[in-house]
Amino acid sequence: MELKKLALNAFAQNKQAALLIGGAGVAFLGLGLGYKYLRKPEKVVRVGVVSQLLIHPLKSGRAVSVPLAECLQIGLKFGELQDRHWLVVTEDGHMVTGRQQPRLVLVSLTCEGSYVCLNGPDMEELRFPAKHPDNDTIDCRLFGADTQGRDCGEETSRWLTRFLGEEKTFRLVHFEPQMKGRMSQDIEPLLPPFELAYSDLAPVMLLSEASVQDLSSRLENDVTVKRFRPSIVISDCEAFEEDSWEAIQIGSVRLQRVMSCGRCLFTTVDPETGVITRKEPLETLKSYRLCKPSEKHLYKSSPLFGQLHTVKQTGVLQVGDVVYKISR
Repeated sequence: MELKKLALNAFAQNKQAALLIGGAGVAFLGLGLGYKYLRKPEKVVRVGVVSQLLIHPLKSGRAVSVPLAECLQIGLKFGELQDRHWLVVTEDGHMVTGRQQPRLVLVSLTCEGSYVCLNGPDMEELRFPAKHPDNDTIDCRLFGADTQGRDCGEETSRWLTRFLGEEKTFRLVHFEPQMKGRMSQDIEPLLPPFELAYSDLAPVMLLSEASVQDLSSRLENDVTVKRFRPSIVISDCEAFEEDSWEAIQIGSVRLQRVMSCGRCLFTTVDPETGVITRKEPLETLKSYRLCKPSEKHLYKSSPLFGQLHTVKQTGVLQVGDVVYKISR
């Protein structure tokens, strides 16, 4: 009798366990099916082709056109050249850009082996070591946010000061991997959090050839993409089509749009001459590329031209890569 009772109890417990397991399985299956049908699959549409990859190693300096580049979370990289990783500063660490010194656009910074090379019109090439760990780390300030840079030495300081032709002293600093960059929300609280070296607002700026052609058609003198300093130039799309690409895939790289690029006086500096007009193409852009009234708090009176992106998935970009718009 006792054995029969034990057997019945065991059966009852096993039955209850089986029911619990079965119920959990059904619930899990139901959740899975619900997630499958509620979560829309990604829609992938071809929207263009990468026609140029441009790295600006020196902030406000000449672009270096490359056939391929690593797309890192802090921007494009080709060998030792990293986008906006060198910066001209005053002696007290405040940034100097083409807005204050238009001739900076004529300065070329390249790397050869373990050396950095500086070139400019009517200047002898200056070569200095790419790594200089014994030099001072300088506290710098960009757009109201604090960052750091490794001083590139007295010789580079004299070279830049002589080239810019000012009585004040200028210094060159380099952003190193171990340094703490600026956080996006320290510059614009409405942005999602991500780290920056010396870029203005985002690690990647994307612009289409068609948008530049549209602008040129409204100007007396044509402009080129170089004037707008993009990282990635796109062809085979309509003018301003890039405004609608919230997420894009290029090879293994995934980019996420942050905001439009609000344009300033720097667009009036001719990248070939270093002359600032303070007029065009900025005035023409303001005539047809201002933001919606609801976005005035973000862009104010700046016209919008190009799109700023963060890097959601790193990888290698190549000229000729197809660009896909991702949506749900």
